[in-house]
Amino acid sequence: MSSSRSGYHHGDLAHALETAAMQLLAEKPAQEISLREVARAADVSHNAPYHHFADRRGLLKTLAERSMADLVAEVRAALRSAPEPVSALVAGGQAYIRFAVERLNAFDVVYDPAVCVPGSPTETMAPLIEELESLLGGAVIAVGLTEDDVTAAWGLVHGLGTLAAAGHFPLETALASCESAIRRMLPA
Repeated sequence: MSSSRSGYHHGDLAHALETAAMQLLAEKPAQEISLREVARAADVSHNAPYHHFADRRGLLKTLAERSMADLVAEVRAALRSAPEPVSALVAGGQAYIRFAVERLNAFDVVYDPAVCVPGSPTETMAPLIEELESLLGGAVIAVGLTEDDVTAAWGLVHGLGTLAAAGHFPLETALASCESAIRRMLPA
């Protein structure tokens, strides 16, 4: 007798599991999400996730990859929507900060060193990291700053996002500080 639920036979188990996992991530930290909970949320048998994820670590890596793809898409859209380079850099930085605050659990799993090991990204994560670095780095260079300023700008938006997400100050303060600091960094 199969322990599968009727939802198991929908034809796209991988998509159903990832969608359920991302919905859970919107509600709670990745470290609190179990494969069994993902199965329940996807309405499949408790063993079904093992057809897609080797183990819980595989689930966490997928959550990080999907979250990073979302972060990259939001930064890219913000950069493209701006009319000129300075406002593009500000918009891109602010999109990064908003993501950190508004999607804290997704942001946390992206930067969890136990999930996305620094210097050893997954095959899926590596090009996403490259694209994010390229987007932010390109925006920094486009306003006349140097390669050395790329790390400073990333640290600025990451720090502001992390602090605002932790409740040290409101999102609006982080966004205003981002713009103010970027404008002060610009060459005279």
